[in-house]
Amino acid sequence: MSFPLASIGIYSSVVFGVFSNTQRFLSQLRHGDPAAAPSLADMTLASLVSGVISVGIGTPVELVKIRLQMQTQPYTKANAKLNSTAPGSPVYRGPIHCLRTILQKEGIPGIYRGNVAMLLRDVPGYCAYFIPYAMFCDWITPHGSIAPNPFSIWVAGGVAGAVSWAVCTPMDVVKSRLQADGVYSNQYKGTIDCMLQSYQNEGLKVFFRGLLVNTIRGFPSSAAMFLGYELSLKAMKRCQSETNP
Repeated sequence: MSFPLASIGIYSSVVFGVFSNTQRFLSQLRHGDPAAAPSLADMTLASLVSGVISVGIGTPVELVKIRLQMQTQPYTKANAKLNSTAPGSPVYRGPIHCLRTILQKEGIPGIYRGNVAMLLRDVPGYCAYFIPYAMFCDWITPHGSIAPNPFSIWVAGGVAGAVSWAVCTPMDVVKSRLQADGVYSNQYKGTIDCMLQSYQNEGLKVFFRGLLVNTIRGFPSSAAMFLGYELSLKAMKRCQSETNP
């Protein structure tokens, strides 16, 4: 938990920053005003760019998290030497040791294991994240209001998170299997092979495993994310206007 917790702030700030700045750039390009309301095409393109950029930061974090979660036994020298190839046996002491071990054994490609699957997850996932948020936020904002209130932001963010995870889940299953592979055995040759083997062995339903949990989890986490983002922006803008009236 420590590694994702330490990196989530950087990850989220990059994703939201890339999205908002891409929108501003497109508005400046199309309308000559960065503050102009973005079109659906602009939001889609900004979401796609955010998804691509997020993979560079998110893949190593997800890899370390999954590798550590696979360990069902605590790491001790005795346990590590006893049977390091048995599923669930301890291999890593912690996130830093995990990252260093993967780099030593597999190099940079090992750190980005599952990056294609994550790209296929995050690019459509962020389209289903930012666009529903903007549309739903606009829909539930009272007529005549200049900006949405905190409750509207919270609800719209939660709905966006649930929708996004519903879209992401099939490729998240593939991504997780690829990143878990390689510790105790090498089962998959790549993204397509993982998808084919999973389908042949477990059927179509395997790609929707964890769907309910993901969508339920997506609501509160995304609601808090968007609310924190919007309120922080308002606070910083207000502070800036007071400093430079």
